[in-house]
Amino acid sequence: MANPGNVIGGYKATISNPTVSNQAKEHAKEVLEEEYNIPVAEGTRRPSQTAITNEAVEGKNPGNVVGGYKATIHNPRVSESAKEHARETLDAMGVEPPED
Repeated sequence: MANPGNVIGGYKATISNPTVSNQAKEHAKEVLEEEYNIPVAEGTRRPSQTAITNEAVEGKNPGNVVGGYKATIHNPRVSESAKEHARETLDAMGVEPPED
């Protein structure tokens, strides 16, 4: 079975990709909202930053969450897909991802 984080990331990428059809973007929006309970802000066609931030930080210290994602990016034992997820999450939280 596919990793839900990767599936969600794929739908988010679909929404923000300018070369994807409106029909595909609408489908991605519906899946995010209905199956994963991630609201997509109207007009932007992208998941709201608040929803992504709340999902990552809910019940946790935000500073520790940011530090954990930054550590993931610098750890040589972490896969590239995990590092990309960490970069995307930091970006969604409004934090500049560090260089590798």
